[in-house]
Amino acid sequence: MFNFFKKEEFKIVAPISGELIPLTQVPDQVFSAKMMGDGFAIVPSSNTVVAPLSGTLETVFPTGHAVGIKTKDGIECIVHIGLDTVELNGEGFKTLVSQGGKIKAGQPMVEFDKEALEAKGYNLVTMVVFPSGYDKAFDLGTRNVSANDKLV
Repeated sequence: MFNFFKKEEFKIVAPISGELIPLTQVPDQVFSAKMMGDGFAIVPSSNTVVAPLSGTLETVFPTGHAVGIKTKDGIECIVHIGLDTVELNGEGFKTLVSQGGKIKAGQPMVEFDKEALEAKGYNLVTMVVFPSGYDKAFDLGTRNVSANDKLV
């Protein structure tokens, strides 16, 4: 009847449409060696990034290239769009969320100009890493996914 006390199922969804790849295949040592934590990556085919899980927006970089989310259970997640994209100082990125706010899995967070950034030579592989609170291994394989597809 009423779902006031219904606990939300923990899930991790694809934050963007594209080719899902193991983190070890990202051409950046910090991510591929899992120095920031385990996770996965997606070579994007679209330009809107959604939240991979529900929680609080702990960090929303003013440059729009990265967002940090923390779940109520203490799982920390970082979504990082592209390699070296911090150098753009926000050019080509539009942030759709604010730091401190709540977010649901699948809710849009950032839009970016994929074509313009690729034309400038940026690799837009999008990493999702879990620095703490989530200790399961990511063995998701390689396949095409759509934003909001349930991965875990």
